[in-house]
Amino acid sequence: MPGIPFMSASPDTGSTSADRRRILFIALVASFLTPFMSSSVNIALPAIGAELGADAVLLGWIPTSFVLASAIFLIPMGRLADIHGMRRVFFPGIIIFTAGTLLCAFSWSTPLLIGFRMFQGLGNAMIFSTSVAALTAAYPPEKRGAVLGISVAVTYIGLSAGPVLGGVMTHNFGWRSIFYGVIPLEVIVILLLLVDRKEWSERLPEEFDFAGSAMYGLLLLSLMYGLFLLPGPEGLIWIACTVPLAAILAAWETRTKNPLLDLRLFWHNRVFAFSNVATVINYCATFAVGFLLALYLQFNRGLDPQAAGLVLAAQPVVQAVFSPAAGRLSDRVEPGIVASAGMGVTAVGLFCLVLITETTPVAFIVASLAVLGLGFALFSSPNTNAIMSSVGREALGIASATVATSRQVGMMLSLGIAMTIFSVIIGRVQISPENHVQLMASVQVAFGIFAVLCVAGIYFSMARGKVREKNGGPGDA
Repeated sequence: MPGIPFMSASPDTGSTSADRRRILFIALVASFLTPFMSSSVNIALPAIGAELGADAVLLGWIPTSFVLASAIFLIPMGRLADIHGMRRVFFPGIIIFTAGTLLCAFSWSTPLLIGFRMFQGLGNAMIFSTSVAALTAAYPPEKRGAVLGISVAVTYIGLSAGPVLGGVMTHNFGWRSIFYGVIPLEVIVILLLLVDRKEWSERLPEEFDFAGSAMYGLLLLSLMYGLFLLPGPEGLIWIACTVPLAAILAAWETRTKNPLLDLRLFWHNRVFAFSNVATVINYCATFAVGFLLALYLQFNRGLDPQAAGLVLAAQPVVQAVFSPAAGRLSDRVEPGIVASAGMGVTAVGLFCLVLITETTPVAFIVASLAVLGLGFALFSSPNTNAIMSSVGREALGIASATVATSRQVGMMLSLGIAMTIFSVIIGRVQISPENHVQLMASVQVAFGIFAVLCVAGIYFSMARGKVREKNGGPGDA
């Protein structure tokens, strides 16, 4: 079955205890790097813009380019890992990610930094599509839950540490120190992989869907480039091009022997389809929050990166505290109900952020972020539980790939919406005291749109139907 090899690898790969510990360490580093890098770079954006002279829209492309490249390559790299082996994809991925990190640190212009962030995003896709799958392949079923739980916890540690450490590093050592700071971890992983060259998984004798991968990447590029060109007519043309591209991709994927995406799951499984739509909406409505508030707190409120990072840490800390309980709750209560409640709580947090002004107490912002963190915790784990419970064991790999891609597409669209608003309200100029009023308006409009999106997401979350039928099988329409 195509997709990220989440469950497709053989349970018994002959791994020794030392092999497993090594793979666990490597996977945990991978789980930490991406969220840490994303959240810490958001904090550094004002400093980057000041040094490199980036306008408001280009500033948005610094995190967007990373997410876009990750979204484009995530499923193709997972598919290649299925065919050729996980280590054969992860190893060059960590090398590319490390090289991209170093190049970002040496960037002397905004376009170069954006390009190097895309290169880093390619490496991230190769890492992210294989690290969790490697744990699944290396550990027996009775130990997988524990190690996967550790992996999720480290992801939240990265999310929580990013704003705080990124703010401290930017404030005291400059924004480039964020990139320099993670290189030692990346080098350690590379050295471990050089010591142990044993493959992590078996290979599948299938062909790679080059045509589907190319169309999929072109579809996402066309969409994001169109959002970048808005409000001009060229932007509308590029966005309109995504419709025939999507139709051609769907037709190809339903006819090819080894498709990149198995679209039959969407056609015949209501729970699966609506849960993934809910995933896209939720991440679309929440991912740009850190980006927007990092700018607001530093430009409109005059906080330094260190103080702004402490404020932004409120959301991931609450997520980390409540996510395990939400996951356990979804084992006892219908996951769709818990996830829908989480979407509703998230909408409340976003509506609160619509109200912020240049004099809003910081305590109100922290409280709003805490509400967002609670909503996201209630949504994320139960929604993933709903998706994975809606398919049979033979489709777990593609289900994992699809939900990961839904997250990435949601993140990409979230930043795309924010950049479009900046383009319309602020324009393609560098953020300065003269346009702080426009920045404030842009932040409020974005949060308003995100809140409305979340309300719409409640419908899709509720409309998925029951995940578990009385007989314990998946809830298909």
